[in-house]
Amino acid sequence: MSTHEETNIMNTTILGLNPTIAIMLAVIVVAIIVVGATLVYQRRKSRALKSRFGPEYARAIEAQGGAVSPAEAELQARTRRVDAFHIHPLTAVDRDHYVESWRWLQTNFVDNPKVAVTRADELLGQVMTARGYPVANFDQASADLSVNHPIVVENYRSAHEIAVRLERGDASTEDLRQAMIHYRRLFDELVADAKADAKAEAVVAAA
Repeated sequence: MSTHEETNIMNTTILGLNPTIAIMLAVIVVAIIVVGATLVYQRRKSRALKSRFGPEYARAIEAQGGAVSPAEAELQARTRRVDAFHIHPLTAVDRDHYVESWRWLQTNFVDNPKVAVTRADELLGQVMTARGYPVANFDQASADLSVNHPIVVENYRSAHEIAVRLERGDASTEDLRQAMIHYRRLFDELVADAKADAKAEAVVAAA
């Protein structure tokens, strides 16, 4: 018997264990460490997703029937998809153009609220496209939007739902007013940008 083997036997004897039991205990300890590390990682991931998506996190879980893991996987997939886009601020020229268009919509809402809401829906699509978001499919567009705008994306959904009802002739004037309010919240966030100069921000605020 080698000196190394004798040392191992002495160590296990001191612990009152035979080699087989010692190995089993070591495996159990390693498994506990791995499980603990996995749980810590999952908790950190959940906290990060909750922080980034806000109310959209709860909405995703609800959409998955209360299942957290599929919901988190969906949110991570959204993030990867949007990260691959070239999302960018509006140019000063585009920003001024869209702000002027919004001002026109607000001015004409009283006289023709149906046209104003329909064009507001179209205008938001144009702004999103100009920022780098695909808008061919509404559900996908709203999911993409939720990555960087998790609060106001619900305004977008609510406003769009009213616009769809408007097409069916099933929206009251009050509904249309609410739609414009929802659209305006999203519009402000998409048009206003941290890099925008003070003059552009003042124009948005005054619109």
